[in-house]
Amino acid sequence: MLSAILTLGGLALLAGLGLGYAGKRLRVEEDPLVEKVDAILPQTQCGQCGYPGCKPYAEALANGEADINLCPPGGERVIRELAELLGVAPKPLDGAEPVPKVAVIDESACIGCTLCLKACPVDAIVGAVKQYHTVVRGACTGCELCLAPCPADCITMQPLPPDVRQWRWSSPDKVPPSAPSAEENQASDDAPSASKKAA
Repeated sequence: MLSAILTLGGLALLAGLGLGYAGKRLRVEEDPLVEKVDAILPQTQCGQCGYPGCKPYAEALANGEADINLCPPGGERVIRELAELLGVAPKPLDGAEPVPKVAVIDESACIGCTLCLKACPVDAIVGAVKQYHTVVRGACTGCELCLAPCPADCITMQPLPPDVRQWRWSSPDKVPPSAPSAEENQASDDAPSASKKAA
């Protein structure tokens, strides 16, 4: 019995050493540019760019096989950062920038099949078999991959209310007409002091 345990232990040790050596010796070095590009992408794994996930899109970008404007969840920010990293001119997003949305499950219609859990690439849906499911709002990327597998058709996409990240001033170089200009503010500040001196 003891000899069998020692033999198996020795074989396991040899196998572990062999795997460790092979892991170092046969390791494939990744392109550092792919890692940098992948770090910029939003990691939604939604496939809206035409690639099965963010890493394959990053590889295509690093190899010059894809445009920088194919990531709707990343929007303008990702396009700007990719253009700067890759040394190319920024392009407008391919298609309209989507309104940020989140999946919402009608729990009264949910049958607890767990198909949406399996489809979600970021684990934003929680639930158990034959139990209600719900979406963790802060984790949902709005990729819509949970819609198709739902047999009860109880998942809808609802727009998120705008927050600071989505807010845009349509023309920041123009001052609204109701606000006084800097010169008018200065003139109104100087007027009381001039009237005090005259008195």
